[in-house]
Amino acid sequence: MPLSIDHIVIAVTDLDQAVRDYEALGFTVLPGGEHPRGSRNALVVLGDGAYLEIIAFSRPVPDFRWWRVLDEAGNGLVDYALLPDSLDLDLARARAGGIVMEGPIDGARLQPDGTRLAWRSARPPESDIPFLCEDVTARALRVPEGAARTHANGVTGVAGVTVAVRDLGVSAARYRTLLGQAPVASGGVPGLGFGLVQFQLGRQILSLAEGRAEACEGLTRHLEQRGQGAYAISFFGGKDQALDTSLAHGARLEIVRER
Repeated sequence: MPLSIDHIVIAVTDLDQAVRDYEALGFTVLPGGEHPRGSRNALVVLGDGAYLEIIAFSRPVPDFRWWRVLDEAGNGLVDYALLPDSLDLDLARARAGGIVMEGPIDGARLQPDGTRLAWRSARPPESDIPFLCEDVTARALRVPEGAARTHANGVTGVAGVTVAVRDLGVSAARYRTLLGQAPVASGGVPGLGFGLVQFQLGRQILSLAEGRAEACEGLTRHLEQRGQGAYAISFFGGKDQALDTSLAHGARLEIVRER
């Protein structure tokens, strides 16, 4: 089976305020738990099984990229993960294609009720490509089902992730290796100042964007301040709508009507 989007990570300085603000945006927000590294999170689980992880840190973690980006650039998107059919097989294929990945790395957190859930991940040193995350305990523990996946704003799932990259050709080749497939579209966007390569995972689109002119100031600024990685997220929903960036704590989020 192909890889699919597992979760998207938004780092914030004030988790309690972020929970209130995401609820104001119309999301159902669930308590997550605490990680051994000193972080805690909240979750927005979508109908397609992907989720948003809103994460905050109780102490500095200088050797962890998410904390460094938050510390240096402030709230916002810091990463995203793909769900592999088999972490070991997908990791082996990536390495055979020349992609450096750390792992498998054991991960765990405690839920508020004391339940321990566990997963394994593999992480690239360079953040233009996502990390991989595979459940060890039952997936429903990490990704709750039922009413938790219903949202007042009508969001049903992830439509796409736009990734900011510095060298479109290099990153597109890395995605081609990681995903085991060719892109479905590529080329420049006239007048908007950026190049684009797109891959398709089921209904989800991964768009790699490279700024090529001053006209693409937002993308260029993101690369300067936050580095390569997730730049914007689109969700399927009932109507086209850009969500308030301040309430989203710096994350660029939009809802697109499923056609």
